[in-house]
Amino acid sequence: MDTVIAVIDIGMTNKKVAIYDRHLRMLDSVSRTFAPIMEGDLETHDLAGMEAWFLDTLAAFGRRFPISAIAVTTHGGTFVCVGEDGKCCAPCVYYTHEPGEEFQERFYRRMGDRRELQVSTGTPPLSAMINPAKGLFFLEERFPEAYARSRIVLNYPQYWGYRLTGKAGAEGTYTGCHTYFWDWERSCYSSVTEKLGVAAKMPFPLRDSWDVLGRIKGELAERTGLSRDVIVTMGIHDSNASLLPHLAKRSGRDFVLNSTGTWCVLMHPQENFGFSADELGKIVFFNRSAYNKPVKTAIFLGGMEYEAWTRVGAKAAGHALAEPSAADYRAVVEDCSAFILPEVVPGSGQFPGSVSRAVQDGVAYALTDIESGSSVPDFMRDGRRTMAALNLSLAFQTLVALERAGRTSGTDVFTEGGFRRNAGYNSILASALGRDKGSGGVYLTDISEATAFGAAMTAVAALEGTTPDALGSRFDIDYKAVGPMEGLGDFEKYRAAWLAQVAENGGKA
Repeated sequence: MDTVIAVIDIGMTNKKVAIYDRHLRMLDSVSRTFAPIMEGDLETHDLAGMEAWFLDTLAAFGRRFPISAIAVTTHGGTFVCVGEDGKCCAPCVYYTHEPGEEFQERFYRRMGDRRELQVSTGTPPLSAMINPAKGLFFLEERFPEAYARSRIVLNYPQYWGYRLTGKAGAEGTYTGCHTYFWDWERSCYSSVTEKLGVAAKMPFPLRDSWDVLGRIKGELAERTGLSRDVIVTMGIHDSNASLLPHLAKRSGRDFVLNSTGTWCVLMHPQENFGFSADELGKIVFFNRSAYNKPVKTAIFLGGMEYEAWTRVGAKAAGHALAEPSAADYRAVVEDCSAFILPEVVPGSGQFPGSVSRAVQDGVAYALTDIESGSSVPDFMRDGRRTMAALNLSLAFQTLVALERAGRTSGTDVFTEGGFRRNAGYNSILASALGRDKGSGGVYLTDISEATAFGAAMTAVAALEGTTPDALGSRFDIDYKAVGPMEGLGDFEKYRAAWLAQVAENGGKA
């Protein structure tokens, strides 16, 4: 058998190890979840437990496959402080922790004006500690002694590469993803890293995601049975890994990748970096692609919204929610009295200030009250109406995110991930976007495990001394066109009413 690639794919929920051949065919994969380690009231990542499982899994796969390279891809918003002993020296806190408004204000008083930081770093003010610079600021305040022991500060993918190779590095897709770490104008670490005292502790220069970080450490080769010649690549941010296959197959085409999971991440490759005046202060930012090009991006917690409302809706209806018919959607739209509003995590998406709730006939019902059963709107006792209202809400949030990401009438939209199985959601998008003459279409992609696939591309490129875009001929992507939903009635009236309810709820777009 030809050599293969192992991909360590670390999501917030699932951790995975997958095996690919050089033709980018997945041969096998395993996954598991890890409960957080509590540090007082803080959820922290179980780094030791994850590491032990990764090594055991690599050993098991190594007995079946000739592994020659390892690539790592991880979720965003996370970093690790490493001490003199090469181990984590401060808690690796979940980015979902919200230290409170006073903390957020202290951060910006010290680091600078929100809008000016967005102009220079491409980063918007997200809630909780989704901006990793806030995570460092939190450690400095909460764990000052541990923070002071930091010798190196590593982005999450490069932390795992460091544990595998003993070598420190950094690359652009993670450093440039809503971190406040990278100054786009000066092409260097930002003033925020200087104010946090970590600029000199962060590896530089930034390298490509398919560059070789190093070879696996001797003691890990012995533990796993892998060859000492196994290379480990630099690692890559998960959303940017998902984007790579489309950059290889759709070079020169204008598209937005709607990568859906816990987060819906809408990525629009661009040639130039910069915001218009009316975009500042809004949840739109620039990623750095694997080719160090700007990717205009808008996000919201679509998967989390979906899971929360389907769980609560099933409880209210007394049964699992079923797929609505076109008549169910038409009934909700024409009645124009029942709405589901964002955001489950306030400040995380396109409507900062909006708090998740349902509205019927002008009466608001808090998500927590619906969940407890103390106050439930009548429409949520009908599972199909609930699902129709939810899909409409998710589609409207997506439309705002698409606008923020710079979509124009000719831009194609590719839905990838969990929402590609949501027929109603995609048909609503196609209906809304197809109203413009000459509009780009909505398409479903058929890439399985797109994040791991993109990471595998970086490892193959490293082995062969090429770049990921040179691998486009090795795989096909089926872009399946989505037809509009027929008979939606006065769709725009319902959408306007939904936006008005969100604004009344404090979530001005």
